[in-house]
Amino acid sequence: MAHNNAILRNKTIIQEILSADPQFILDKVIEKKLITGREYTKLNSISKGDAEDLVIKLVDTLNNKGVQRQSEFIGVLQDEIVLETYPRLKDVEWGDSGSTASSSSLKRSAERSLSKDAPETKSQKTEDKYPITSKPTGLCVIINNENFHDKTNRSGTEKDAESLADVFSWLGFQVLMCKDQTASDMAQVTKLLADPEDLAALQKCKLEEWSGGRFTPLRGLPQHGDAFVCCVLSHGAEKVVLGVDGKKRPISDITSAFNGEHCSALRGKPKVFFIQACQGHSLQPGYVADDLTFEMQEQDTPQLVFIPAEADFLVAMATVEKYQAYRHTVNGSWFIQSLCKQLKAGCRRGEDIMQILYRVNDDVSQKEIPGMCGVKTQMPEAQKVTLRRRLVFSPCSS
Repeated sequence: MAHNNAILRNKTIIQEILSADPQFILDKVIEKKLITGREYTKLNSISKGDAEDLVIKLVDTLNNKGVQRQSEFIGVLQDEIVLETYPRLKDVEWGDSGSTASSSSLKRSAERSLSKDAPETKSQKTEDKYPITSKPTGLCVIINNENFHDKTNRSGTEKDAESLADVFSWLGFQVLMCKDQTASDMAQVTKLLADPEDLAALQKCKLEEWSGGRFTPLRGLPQHGDAFVCCVLSHGAEKVVLGVDGKKRPISDITSAFNGEHCSALRGKPKVFFIQACQGHSLQPGYVADDLTFEMQEQDTPQLVFIPAEADFLVAMATVEKYQAYRHTVNGSWFIQSLCKQLKAGCRRGEDIMQILYRVNDDVSQKEIPGMCGVKTQMPEAQKVTLRRRLVFSPCSS
């Protein structure tokens, strides 16, 4: 029971250290499958109140799962990213007083137990993250439809566009924006950006570039780096977004413009789409649940020789199909504002995009609008995920 003794012996200092950011370690243990989805949900509800209480219950939960889970938990606490978040963990003595086992040997043991049931693939031997080393990191394109031909407007969308520009420029992206696009305009600009070689044509699309805290006219050809992000801010219906002319553009048409068939520069590279648009007219009701259960499915990321045309995509929607997405006329939309907030927090911690989107889902799902017919809510959705590796964005050091 060496591991059990090590955890119990250090329990006070562990809970003190981890209480500084309890959500991070909670997400780490669910990522490593050390707790069940049901346990995660119950523990996560505590995090809204008492951070120390969450950590105490988390440690007790893992300590009661037996020697293997205890060993795996110690391994997680010695993970490089975890140590960056909680540097004081480096001073914790894990070796039992009656044992000569060092921290590194315990970590190796935990790593072996974590992987003993899984075949070691080529990608696991090398690197499980997309390489993001180019400067700029890549292109972030914002399609911002505010003023519609029927005289309606999407007040607050400028706040969303500026928040997105701010966070993605912070992450090293070249940020471009085009405003008030018709359905055919959107088709044209996505086609041009898939192969950006015609500056005059791009300028006709009225593309602007984020620089010095504001958007200015595009002056040079944009270049694809190691990642691509497209944010569409508009009205929408099921599986489509609307141009300012009220005509529909299928979301699949926007994403397919950047697949392996049409955009060779982005083959094998991550392509992320954030869609802030209603997907129907219904208002999504909220219900009180006594208990929630979900399963975390492990993603298989084999090293491919031939990359499918539709690989390496992530499409994150503000709402599930058939329902509306909420937008404040001054403060921006629930989804985009939460996304920007969680990107700033999660990228500093080295989290991948899926971990960040879990937080966005949780954050937005807790927002509500009371009404005469009950509480109205919103549930974002990662609608298409064909990423083959972890996607981690890092703040620009310059």
